[in-house]
Amino acid sequence: AEWEKQDAVWLGWEADSTLGFYPVVTEMIKTLTPHVTVKMAFDNDSLMQTAKRYLMLQKVDTTNIRFYLMPGDRYWIRDNGAAFLVNNKGQLGVADFGWNQYGFPQFLKEKYNNNRDSVNKYLNKRLPSINRTGKLDSLMAIAENAQLFKTAVVTEGGNIEVNGKGTLIVCESAMKNRNPNLTKEFMESELKKVLGVSKVIWLKRGLAEDPNGFYRRITGNYVGGGVQHSDEFVRFSNASTILLAWVDESEKNLNPINKMNYERLNESYQLLKSVTDQDGKPFNIIKVPLPDLTTKKIIATKEYSKEPSLNIPANRFYISEAPKVGDTLLRVPASSYMNYLVTNGVVLVSSYVAEGSSKEKENRVRKIFETQFPTRKIVFINAMPQNWDGGGIHCSTQQQPSKRHQN
Repeated sequence: AEWEKQDAVWLGWEADSTLGFYPVVTEMIKTLTPHVTVKMAFDNDSLMQTAKRYLMLQKVDTTNIRFYLMPGDRYWIRDNGAAFLVNNKGQLGVADFGWNQYGFPQFLKEKYNNNRDSVNKYLNKRLPSINRTGKLDSLMAIAENAQLFKTAVVTEGGNIEVNGKGTLIVCESAMKNRNPNLTKEFMESELKKVLGVSKVIWLKRGLAEDPNGFYRRITGNYVGGGVQHSDEFVRFSNASTILLAWVDESEKNLNPINKMNYERLNESYQLLKSVTDQDGKPFNIIKVPLPDLTTKKIIATKEYSKEPSLNIPANRFYISEAPKVGDTLLRVPASSYMNYLVTNGVVLVSSYVAEGSSKEKENRVRKIFETQFPTRKIVFINAMPQNWDGGGIHCSTQQQPSKRHQN
């Protein structure tokens, strides 16, 4: 489980995007390094040297950071990086899942209405990058002398939520999207085999602002991109307690996104109330409010801007959902207090007060985290640049557990 003792927290690093990830990553590293070793993976030496220079200029103490050259050009290390395992002999393992860049083949099929020529054309362009990035988890395993447990099932680390005692929660819509030709029963058997869990809880749908695909028309003129991960809306805070993102009934009609989330989260709540843990015991479920909705008016453009911009090219949407060039849209970030990281002595949580969300609501969230993690410092970080790109603090990190030895 994430709240157990950790040897390290891994981060990825990419060439700086127009969204401005670096300041957030810097703040995360400064918060983490007094508590845990930070390990960073880089696709190439040039990128690694750029990072070292940047961090030094930001007065980051790099003595508790380890740098690794590992081909794989993704920032979101939670998803394609190693899902670490530890057995009761204190041996380290890694669950090696398939990787298809968040269901990219399925995205192409739906985007181009199953036109085989178009699907093959764009898939073949991306395949070298997909294959390269898909090797990162095995490279991390080699670096840590961990045993690999392979499966053909495709999933990402952001959709693996465990209580450390044998129960796993996954978002079903993501699993089906990544594995359209596999049955739910087969996927469950593979998840149990490679993760060592005995029970899998399937929640049907994730948050509305975390849709399957980049980019989607969520409803009306609301648009966004995402991957339907469990870590955006449901998390264990201990082996028997589940934190569930929530929209209060008084807020459900404030906007269409709230209404969609209200329905989805109530569906998840009813399901979680009806299931038990690996020992047949019910869960304690705590509702954690979602931040107030943030939107930004954008333009559907002909191509990506070279300047910092949230505008999205019209051709990045599914054909059936595509706006016309010049259309005004409302872009929605993947905002959630659930995308938090727990490590030794500290919990990193996203903050939304600076974005206009209710301070009173965030204080309520703080009290929940202080109650659930009483021995850890709760640190709020504004991670909106990552949110605009469909992820957050948890997506940006991957914990490496300590190798526990039996007495």
